Amino acid sequence: MSITSKEIKELRQKTSAGFMDCKKALEEHNGDFEKAVEYLRKKGLAKAAKRADRVASEGVIELYNHGDGRVGVMVEVNCETDFVSRSEAFREFAHEIALQIAALSPLYITEEDIPEDLLAKESEIAKELALQEGKPENIVDRIVDGRVDKFKDEVVLLRQAYIRDDKLSIQEYMNQTIVAIGENLIIRRFSRWALGEKSN
Repeated sequence: MSITSKEIKELRQKTSAGFMDCKKALEEHNGDFEKAVEYLRKKGLAKAAKRADRVASEGVIELYNHGDGRVGVMVEVNCETDFVSRSEAFREFAHEIALQIAALSPLYITEEDIPEDLLAKESEIAKELALQEGKPENIVDRIVDGRVDKFKDEVVLLRQAYIRDDKLSIQEYMNQTIVAIGENLIIRRFSRWALGEKSN
């Protein structure tokens, strides 16, 4: 099957994968765009996982303010080399993460950062709600798990849906960027302020 350069370009824009990887993915999946996207995402995840243990101590502190200075964000994003830290792709990623934080107000970077007592409290609340709603005892645990997962999706940056493409999580967006730039990335820390809010 003949794959056009337009199809390859579209796939590159969607996945940030290299030209040859996109061509191969489309050829292997007979031009099926969605299957090629899925294939490249899985491949990207594997590549990102291989790079996860590499030291990332270079990077940038990205500052962003929104709504005429009503919301401010400061986020530290790290990569492995000074060369990559100056690249447009890396700077764009750091900026997008700052935008994400400004828009969706995450509280934690990873789910491991959530205090155990907070998760226990959320589970307790979810269980009480399920019982008050008259849900059968045998499915309450599944309902609790679902509600706690939803809570994590809201408060954990890497689990949030990317504001520019809600089919991607921030973790998936980061994996794509890792593959595109060829280095490990770490979102080290962030702070978000909104005018009139009390600080924690």
